[in-house]
Amino acid sequence: MAWEWRGNDVGMTVEKLFCFGLGYSAQVLARRLLAAGWSVTGTSRDGEGDTLPFDRTRSLDDPARQMEGARHVLVSIPPDAAGDPVLACHGDDIAKLEQLSWLGYLSTTGVYGDHGGGWVDETTATAPINKRSEWRVAAEQTWLDWGRRHDVAVQIFRLAGIYGPGRNALENLAQGKARRIVKPGHVFSRIHVDDLASVLQASMAKPNAGAIYNVCDDEPAPPQDVITYAAGLLGLTPPEALSFDNANLSPMAASFYADNKRVSNKRITGELKVELQYPNYRAGLASLLRD
Repeated sequence: MAWEWRGNDVGMTVEKLFCFGLGYSAQVLARRLLAAGWSVTGTSRDGEGDTLPFDRTRSLDDPARQMEGARHVLVSIPPDAAGDPVLACHGDDIAKLEQLSWLGYLSTTGVYGDHGGGWVDETTATAPINKRSEWRVAAEQTWLDWGRRHDVAVQIFRLAGIYGPGRNALENLAQGKARRIVKPGHVFSRIHVDDLASVLQASMAKPNAGAIYNVCDDEPAPPQDVITYAAGLLGLTPPEALSFDNANLSPMAASFYADNKRVSNKRITGELKVELQYPNYRAGLASLLRD
């Protein structure tokens, strides 16, 4: 798929989005904007699929030309121990975009840390419990500081677990990869990728400099409940319940069970007026099965 579209009419003004990291979530947003007549350009590590190659060791070849005319910039590349690679390599270039009106940074609800299953919202202090989340907190603050310094409306989006076409419990069950791991009292928050795109579009239409938004659905739920429901949709017997203590998870997988919280989405539904198409995992999985 070509990720750039330009109007042919003389004098036609085309909105442009530049994505640092045109991955799973950004592609859903890009497809919507392309259908609406926008120009979308994005990066990937390898530069495949009409994207531009970019990582910390390989900057854009001609950033002024490649980002020219962008009024919106989306950053979905995660930071590392050295900080945010986009800021390090192209922070000055982005600041030179004369028409820039919105910059969105995709972060994670992991920055809140563990709250024993309690509720958190955007006013809750960050309390990361692993290095990845610590890097996210630092990157969020650096982008917000950059926005104030350059008078750019930077918004932070703290994402819950993303699911959607090709990435969901139905697929995992069909492929024999699903595990029904039980850790009593533990819940996760989630967001369907289409609803995430709707949140980003709503924010782009109403920039709010320095705003932070939790992006999740209405119903935090135990992961084993999601697997059980998906199995029922498929007419399958759910996998045998497996205690977290006996699950033999990789360090990365186990880290997702280290914090336990319920994430409030009242700011996206209140301030941005987003009406979630999939307010819970049941609605999302049922739709994915139909599609």
